[in-house]
Amino acid sequence: MLLQHTPPTPARVDAVLKAAEAAARAIPPAFPLDATVAANPFLGQTGEPFATACARLARVAGVRLTRPRADYAAEIVAGSVADEDLSAALEACEGLHPPIDLQTLKAACLGEGAAPAALPTVAELAARTGAVDWPTVIDRTVGLWAAGHFDRGQALWTPAPGRRAYDAWKAWATHDLTPEIAGLAGFCAHVADAPDTPERAILRAADGLGVTAAAAETAFHRLLMDFGGWAQHARWLLWRAELDGGTDGALTDLLAIRLLWEEALLAHAPQTQAGWAATVAAHEAPLTPTRDQMIDATLQDASERAHQRRLAAMLATAAATAAAAAPPRPALQAAFCIDVRSEIFRRALERQSPDVETVGFAGFFGLPVAHRDHGSDAAEAHLPALLRPTLASSSRAAPDAEQDARIAARAMRAWGRFRQAAVSSFAFVEAAGPLYGFKLVKDALGAKRQVEMGPPPRFETELDAGAKADAGAAVLKAMGLANAQAPLVLLIGHGAQVANNPHESAYHCGACGGYTGAVSARLLATLLNDPETRAGLAGRGVSLAPDAIFVGGLHDTTTDEVTLYVDDPAQGDAETLDAARVWLAAAGAETRAERAARLPNATPATVAARALDWAQVRPEWGLAGCAAFIAGPRAATAGADLAGRAFLHSYDWRRDEGGATLELILTAPVVVASWISLQYYGSAVAPEAFGGGDKLIHNVVGGIGVVEGNGGRLRAGLPTQALHDGERRTHEPLRLSVMIEAPQEAVTAVLERHPAVRALFDNGWMHLFALRDGRIAARYRPGLEWRDDVEVGLAA
Repeated sequence: MLLQHTPPTPARVDAVLKAAEAAARAIPPAFPLDATVAANPFLGQTGEPFATACARLARVAGVRLTRPRADYAAEIVAGSVADEDLSAALEACEGLHPPIDLQTLKAACLGEGAAPAALPTVAELAARTGAVDWPTVIDRTVGLWAAGHFDRGQALWTPAPGRRAYDAWKAWATHDLTPEIAGLAGFCAHVADAPDTPERAILRAADGLGVTAAAAETAFHRLLMDFGGWAQHARWLLWRAELDGGTDGALTDLLAIRLLWEEALLAHAPQTQAGWAATVAAHEAPLTPTRDQMIDATLQDASERAHQRRLAAMLATAAATAAAAAPPRPALQAAFCIDVRSEIFRRALERQSPDVETVGFAGFFGLPVAHRDHGSDAAEAHLPALLRPTLASSSRAAPDAEQDARIAARAMRAWGRFRQAAVSSFAFVEAAGPLYGFKLVKDALGAKRQVEMGPPPRFETELDAGAKADAGAAVLKAMGLANAQAPLVLLIGHGAQVANNPHESAYHCGACGGYTGAVSARLLATLLNDPETRAGLAGRGVSLAPDAIFVGGLHDTTTDEVTLYVDDPAQGDAETLDAARVWLAAAGAETRAERAARLPNATPATVAARALDWAQVRPEWGLAGCAAFIAGPRAATAGADLAGRAFLHSYDWRRDEGGATLELILTAPVVVASWISLQYYGSAVAPEAFGGGDKLIHNVVGGIGVVEGNGGRLRAGLPTQALHDGERRTHEPLRLSVMIEAPQEAVTAVLERHPAVRALFDNGWMHLFALRDGRIAARYRPGLEWRDDVEVGLAA
């Protein structure tokens, strides 16, 4: 069944393998369910302009990266997108030739552009000429194998453990008769005769399929996109390995596997050869956006400019209000994660008293730790996915209690395996099923759960006094608390209590690697209360008030309840803590009332109950609606109702000597926020490629992700119910608008040193603005340029 070919030249070998590498890196990573964090679905395209990515993903996935034109038309009719927004977007558009005027752009909204269609694979061409749906056969057979091979502990038995994916699949596929039963005679022999390495298989298939060097990159990208979340999981394996200084070949293996299918199907259906040759020629064409794609990109830009215009007006009002205020030392400071959900709670908390001040900072609170929880030896990375842990911590109880916890955990694992095993599962149901009646009733009634406090976390290797002071000073400076602290400072991480939800970790803190922020908050509070830390702060430029006490906390974003962890009995006086708890409880009630208006069938009294409802597909909206990132003094945003749509990072450039904090913000929190924003964007505009599908038919596979129904492609990205309320889309897909109160030359200097970050702005994946005294002063333009006038900056 092998195709005839001649040995490739060294130059062709190099070109094909480089194309395979480029195609692999064009795939975004998808993090597993136990630590789900948002991943930018366009990570492999951020080095090219947004419009070019539109052309690429139309070719390889058949998706559009903008909304339907009817959406833009509705905004224009409603007046939310004004003529000035459309005109400014037209002025900024450089690839629309011949140019069009305002009226032509508005007229374009009356009809949709040509629907994108991915270039066909051999499998699709063969399906068109026969009676077998070969793409579905491939999805089913490869998906079944991949579920076992990549399993992370869900399965009781894994085929060919420890073998690389290519070798494991070959061993599987030589005995899987499904393709032959479907009509692909000789497929098992074809696999058995395949080259011994994936690289050789790729080279042979590219030669036999006539894939030229010019066509190879997008042709390979097209095949990898066919695997959906399985390719994205393999890309995550590569991401994780490279973060640790290694590598992983699973994605290359998947490409080789898919190419072997293409080889076999081309030989099986020779009538597809003409169509395939035309497809290869189409893959050779440059990635040039069509006129329709440029118009759609311009309309999307206009919609984003309209949002920026409204946001600018809100910030101007807030700045005018803040200018008259000169608050004394607050009684309470509360530092929250920059997560957009905290914006609502911060506003509500500040309304409780003029003695309350809030701060925004990344939820891992600057401590890159790998944490071992109570009764566990598994190290959990409580930090952004972009970073590697440099500290180790653990939560350990007294030896007897720790041993009891380990025994209980092992017993639960053994019990779980007994329940699931093929031999014992039916007997288990017969014998123990009735005993679960009470649990089912309790869960169905939504019995309230107690927050697990657990033993306080501690660093596994005790830091010396100098290291403690260094860490404490760095964090306080970055948070803007180096020179003024309240008597009580709360460090509040966040997490989300949900029931029966495989994507639970996605509701937790992305800055904490998909875990809650409790560990980081408690660790930092302990560090800053440590006498050795405090003794060394003055020598590091930090003036710490002698009476300032730090307390860690956790904001449950589903119930809007805040738990305070008083890990040291002498940590603050009871009266101050009681006052804080009263304010927090009142703020929680106000926040639930605001959120209830957005949640379907919710009232302020029922919002919290959604966390315990095992049938609830929308326990909360997560980060839906995210549209802006604002770094500056709280005065720049205080009083502005940003509707839970903005990441708020505290920053005062006047206290940032050398711009180190500015550089940190642009290269870490802004990048993480871009991943979140673009994941929501991609899941909303291209759900077939980057969305998680329908929660109602999800099944968990391998502890990795979910499939719809009983098999097939892994679905990465956000489920439909995270973006849609059943009648309309609740997330407005807008690229993130980043607004930083800092001198333009300081921001430019950071971008010059970090070309990957600069590319996000130069290529249109985010917008960048400079604030001055809380007002938008300039818009960044590609090429390290700025438009300084306020009105012109907003317009163009």
